[in-house]
Amino acid sequence: MHGLLEGYNNNGFFCELMDCTKHDPAVALIARRLSAMDPAELCRRASIAEAELFNQGITFTVYSDKDAIDRILPFDLIPRVITASEWDGLERGVRQRVAALNAFIWDIYHNQKILADGVVPKHLVLGNANFRPEMVGLDVPHGTYVHVCGVDIIRDETGAFLVLEDNARTPSGVSYVLENRNMMRRIFPDLMDGIAVRPVGSYGLMLQQALMEIAPTSVSDPQVVLLSPGIYNSAYFEHIFLAREMGVPLVEGNDLVVEDGRVWMRTTAGLAPVHSIYRRLNDDFLDPDVFRPESTLGVRGLIDCWRRGTVAIANAVGTGVADDKAIYAYMPRIIRYYFGEDAILSNVETHICGEPEGLAYTLANLEKLVVKPVGESGGYGLIIGPHATRAEIEAFRAQLIADPENYISQPMIKLSVSPTLSGKTLAPRHVDLRPFAITGKKCWVLPGGLTRVALREGSLVVNSSQGGGSKDTWVLE
Repeated sequence: MHGLLEGYNNNGFFCELMDCTKHDPAVALIARRLSAMDPAELCRRASIAEAELFNQGITFTVYSDKDAIDRILPFDLIPRVITASEWDGLERGVRQRVAALNAFIWDIYHNQKILADGVVPKHLVLGNANFRPEMVGLDVPHGTYVHVCGVDIIRDETGAFLVLEDNARTPSGVSYVLENRNMMRRIFPDLMDGIAVRPVGSYGLMLQQALMEIAPTSVSDPQVVLLSPGIYNSAYFEHIFLAREMGVPLVEGNDLVVEDGRVWMRTTAGLAPVHSIYRRLNDDFLDPDVFRPESTLGVRGLIDCWRRGTVAIANAVGTGVADDKAIYAYMPRIIRYYFGEDAILSNVETHICGEPEGLAYTLANLEKLVVKPVGESGGYGLIIGPHATRAEIEAFRAQLIADPENYISQPMIKLSVSPTLSGKTLAPRHVDLRPFAITGKKCWVLPGGLTRVALREGSLVVNSSQGGGSKDTWVLE
């Protein structure tokens, strides 16, 4: 390569762009166009994109930062490209995984056969803080509990895709997928010209359709709403965005009321019936009659309506037990148990510290491993052994010994990289991928997903709350 990519060095990591140029002419064309770009012009376009993000209020919230709560999610103009054959395997793997999650959740709230057969230890499920006894025996339409799922996927140094974790409660980030594509069309149309990239604009329609499919069957034209905790939630921008994309009302708990065993929405014309709720608040806050009595975010009596079948809730209550990082370790066995087939997408090798052998291995290899708390997200509470000091490792060792069941460990994967604008040059930065699957009667996977990028050189943490950004994800036809 000459020009902007001349001298680009992926430093031994698999590169999402350069390692695919030999096998796909469209990828090679994208690389040539990027390399021919004038650095000053690229920086000018990046500045325009940043200004547009600011003006549109495309933000997220960092609760731990008292000085700067609302932030613009950094956006990198250089797309992450996925070939058609690569996407075929990813799509099949995500669908298989979502189907297994739904089968597992149905089972643990009904017959619990997988527990009786010893495939998954009982204590990991029945002792899990996200296991909801209120769900036992409750059937949901189409057996779908996880209506919206975000599967976090990474790529190792060989180019193999691996699942890092499942997000089966209220996964966020899809608004950035759609806005990133809109931004690329406005700012970088010459890079996309003539390249057949699969569209992402139908996400809102597909989500609305799934929510209508799970509504009470007696209703011919169900009313869907998006239930938000309100303006102070970290993903409030996304709540507004998705309500607009679906063409449905955005409501908060005090906008809804239960009367006569049904959910109603307060409007200027009086009460209007609600039949399907896409909720973006956690189980604990949904209904003060069932969960936290002090919650003012949810709707009193909502769960009773759900049990009666007069309203649908997505995602279902109690799905958090399935995306626990300890349960994640058993997903290949869960897939084989229910479907009699191997997982299409492999897990990262995982050691459960709540088990004696897993704890012993982790303690003996702490300086080589990434150790994570099972219930945390956003990159908090973990330690990356190879990057930690001796004092940090020993302090973490004490935490681990004191509460081993709260942790899992994994080897440090050499995450793939993608060319990213750094100053006036393109440099390799580590990336991951979160495809989004929507399931009503059937499962549909958004082509691509959210590519998160660790903008700091050498960093492996892609989370927005930890300084990461995002890229547009191009799935080629």
